[in-house]
Amino acid sequence: MAISSIMKKEKEKETEDVSDAQWRNFRANLLILTLVFAIFALFANSLRALFSLKAKGMSLVWLFISLAYLSYLHGACFGYDYHWAHQDPIFDQQERSGQKDKFSFSIYLSYLLYAPVYIAGPIISFNAFASQLDMPQNNYTVRDVSCGLWKLLSPMDIFIIGYGVLNFMWLKFSLIWRYFRFWSLICGIEAPENMPRYLYIPLGGSRRKLLNIWVIFTFVAIWHDLEWKLLSWAWLTCLFFIPEMVVKSAANTLKVESAFGEFLFRELSAAAGAITITCLMVANLVGYVIGPSGINWLLSQFLTRQGLPVMGGMFITFYVGTKLMFHIDDAKQRKR
Repeated sequence: MAISSIMKKEKEKETEDVSDAQWRNFRANLLILTLVFAIFALFANSLRALFSLKAKGMSLVWLFISLAYLSYLHGACFGYDYHWAHQDPIFDQQERSGQKDKFSFSIYLSYLLYAPVYIAGPIISFNAFASQLDMPQNNYTVRDVSCGLWKLLSPMDIFIIGYGVLNFMWLKFSLIWRYFRFWSLICGIEAPENMPRYLYIPLGGSRRKLLNIWVIFTFVAIWHDLEWKLLSWAWLTCLFFIPEMVVKSAANTLKVESAFGEFLFRELSAAAGAITITCLMVANLVGYVIGPSGINWLLSQFLTRQGLPVMGGMFITFYVGTKLMFHIDDAKQRKR
């Protein structure tokens, strides 16, 4: 009785949780991930120490453990669905059992090696995968419907929600990415936070930054997913970076000597920084929230009588924040 009540409360919490689906999934499986991470690292490091393995030996160990882990996960999912398909369920299932003729070796193998599922783990069950082989899904979600609610918000509400969403996304990606980087570090492999050697440096580095950022950001967008939202994010980000790079190039060319000139340059740099921050926020909202079709609506909301004061407040806030970062950088340089 107590167990059933606890499970009921957990289900109620899950239904009331309206946070990001990716973060919710990561948070719910954090305990299992940590257990797998510990076993993975312990087993690999033990083999390295026991047999004094070098590069070739450890590469085989990584390949074997990774393939065995992924195959086990997909195999367990297939086994559960196959078992439930032959039983009379006595509990509420989240998915209807698939037809028994779907449990063939060829479909099982395609599920096991299906590239998106193979790379990211068992993000869908076997039943869901097999059922969509006959009828590909194209449903509108609650998220698509809720996006329309943005049009009913005031400019201040849009700014608060948008700013909160962007901060949450940054924190979510930082935690998820650094969790797996920590996993790699424990196993003795350092995955760098930034890797400019394969694109940025071969394309010319800082000497051709104005051109190579378009290639790099487009590559990053396509690498994550081929959709217009991410491509819009990449191209808008590059477009908004151009004024900043032009100003920096002019500042390096024209050396300021007088105190008034230095003061004026610093004020203009802070104003340019505030504009860049605002533009990059718009680019990220377009890429991850409203999509390219929402650009005109977003701009129209802030170019109204209600929106202009909000935009002015945003600009002043980011201007002060940029000035504060200038002072922090100056303090760090003085300590050196």
